[in-house]
Amino acid sequence: MRGDKGKKTGYGALMDLITTSAGLASVCARLASHPVITVDTEFLRETTYYPLLCVLQMASPDEAVVVDALAEGIDLKPFFELMSNERVLKVFHAARQDVEIVWHQAGIIPQPVFDTQVAAMVLGYGDSIAYDALVERVTGHRPDKTHRFTDWSRRPLTRDQLEYAVADVTHLRDVFAALDADLKKRGRSDWVSEEMEVLTSPKTYDFQPERAWERLKTRIRKPKDLAVLMEVAAWREQEAQSRNVPRSRVLKDDAVGDIATHAPASAERLAALRSLPKGFEKSQWGADIVAAVQRGLARDPRTLPKMEKPRNNSNGAATVELLKVLLRMTSERHAVASKVIATVDDLERIAADDEADVGALHGWRRELFGEAALALKHGRLALAIEKGRVVRVERG
Repeated sequence: MRGDKGKKTGYGALMDLITTSAGLASVCARLASHPVITVDTEFLRETTYYPLLCVLQMASPDEAVVVDALAEGIDLKPFFELMSNERVLKVFHAARQDVEIVWHQAGIIPQPVFDTQVAAMVLGYGDSIAYDALVERVTGHRPDKTHRFTDWSRRPLTRDQLEYAVADVTHLRDVFAALDADLKKRGRSDWVSEEMEVLTSPKTYDFQPERAWERLKTRIRKPKDLAVLMEVAAWREQEAQSRNVPRSRVLKDDAVGDIATHAPASAERLAALRSLPKGFEKSQWGADIVAAVQRGLARDPRTLPKMEKPRNNSNGAATVELLKVLLRMTSERHAVASKVIATVDDLERIAADDEADVGALHGWRRELFGEAALALKHGRLALAIEKGRVVRVERG
C-alpha cells in the first residue's frame, strides 16, 4: 500500500491511510479513471441526530485506501466530487446510511449507485442479508467481525482497524462481480436499477420536520389525532436537529403516539401520560409539547392529508393471509426475497384497494406477483394443496 505518497504512518508498514487533502485528491483522481469502485463508510450516530463520518474506504481493481475523515484540516471535497461523477459506478452494501452521509455533508446524492444487499435480495439470498454473510456465501471467505462495533472516532486508528476497513471494500469487489454477472444471466439487472432510483432520490433523505410524522408507525384513526401527531412530530424533529441528538433523546415514538391520541392541551393533562417521565410537564420541552398539541387542535381538518380507511375487517384479514401464502410461493419459485417483492403493508393495501399505490403493483413486481395477487383477491386464482405443496389453480 502506498499511503500519502508512500509516507510512513506509524503502523509499522507503508499503508494507504489518507490523512491529507492532497493525498485524498490524488487518490480520487486515480479512482475516477475506473468504471467501477467499491465504497464504504464508518460512522457514529448513537448520540447524535446527524451521523459523524469517521472513516472512508474505497477500492478499485488496482488499489484500496482508507481515508481518515477526522484528520485535522482534511478537505473531503475530492471524495464528494467522485461520488457525483456519473462515469463511475459506486458499489456499496446496504447503501442508505452511506448515501445519507454524503447528502447531509455535501448536499449531493452519489450517482450512479449499485447496492449489493438489494442485488442479493433480487437474487434470492434472503431479506436484507448482512455483508459478512454475503461475502461468505459468494466468495467462501469468512470476514473478521472483530471491529464491527468499534469506536471509529478514537485516534490513532489501529492496524487491525485499518485492515478490517480495507477488507470491507476489497471483498466487495468480488461480491459485486459475482452478483452483477448473475443479474445479467437471469435478466434482472433492471430490477436492481428500479430500486436504485428510490435509493438515489433526494426524497428518501428528506427529513423536513413537517413530514416527520410519515415515518411513525402509530395507528391514527381520527383527524384530530393526525393533526396533533403532525405538530408534535415536527416539533420533535426540529428539536433533535437543532440539538443534534437522536429523536428518541427528545421524545420516544410511543410517547409521540400517546400524545397524539390523548391530545393533552395543558400541563396537567400532559402530566397524566404514563409514557412521559414524572415532572416532564414542568420542563421547557413540556411547555413546547403543550403548545404543539394546541396548534394541532386548532388546525382546519380540511387541510390534513387524507386518512386511509381502517383495514381490519375479517374478510380483509383473510385476504391478506392468502396473499402472504402467495407471496411466499412467488418468492420461493423465483428465488427472490419476499421483502423486496412486497411488504405486509403492501398486502394490506392491495386487499383494500385494487389501485393501491404500492411497489407490488408496478413494474416487474406486478408481473411477478401483483397480477396474481389481484386475481387471487377476486377469485380468478385459487390456492390448493397438491402432494403436500401449495399450488396455484387458475379458475378462468
